[in-house]
Amino acid sequence: MPLALATLGLPGLPLDRAAALAAEHGWHGLELRCADDQPVRLALDADERRRAARLLSTAGVLPLTLASYVGVAAPGPDAPVLAALTVHLRLAADLGCRHLRVFPHGGPGPAAEADERAVRRLRAAAPRAAALGVRILVETHDSHRAGAALAPLLNRVDHPAVGALWDLLHTWLAGETPAQTHRALGPHLGYAQVKDVASADDLTPLPLGTGVLPIADCLRLLAPGTWAAWEYEAPWHPRAAPLAPQLGGGARHLSALLAG
Repeated sequence: MPLALATLGLPGLPLDRAAALAAEHGWHGLELRCADDQPVRLALDADERRRAARLLSTAGVLPLTLASYVGVAAPGPDAPVLAALTVHLRLAADLGCRHLRVFPHGGPGPAAEADERAVRRLRAAAPRAAALGVRILVETHDSHRAGAALAPLLNRVDHPAVGALWDLLHTWLAGETPAQTHRALGPHLGYAQVKDVASADDLTPLPLGTGVLPIADCLRLLAPGTWAAWEYEAPWHPRAAPLAPQLGGGARHLSALLAG
């Protein structure tokens, strides 16, 4: 099973350094956080995008996912969301990413209305995604934290260019077991994000294997060849230990779980 590392845990680190750290410590791919203050951002021009793609290829690290903050179920008109999907899909394709990560962000209104917005927008964006060779993955998060909440939406979209990103923390917080999540999302699953925390009341990221999340149970359910990514939410938790010194141990821990 290939392993990816989210650059979220290495905020602001130049892309060449992040790629080198990943390759050095046994990570095969990167989830590339896309934000205005990060090395990967929409403002990159064509030359910068080509240089970034070459850099990753030279390092031997696959750009697995462009991790955007687009909310496909967000309240409001469709046009801004579709425009955001379009520019993020273009950047993902330019960098050679297989996936574009999006969030639900359905808001406080009725769930049925949020689903309707997401289905409409994802259906509209799916042909463009397919043409670019990028799959849109909706993460189990915020308004659709559980696999059981996300699956009906994806069932309605019913397009191979749209799928699910299983964030283990959020499905666990929603009260789902890994088996329940996998049953709900299995037909749509792109890959899984793993992490570790001390409890539902303390979400400060911990080294893999030192917290309470059922990582082994999650990995056991994934089909051979499915990616597993470590997302270490350092920017949101100032007390978190630095990620870089943990990279070798994290890769070894996941590899041991997979071997067992």
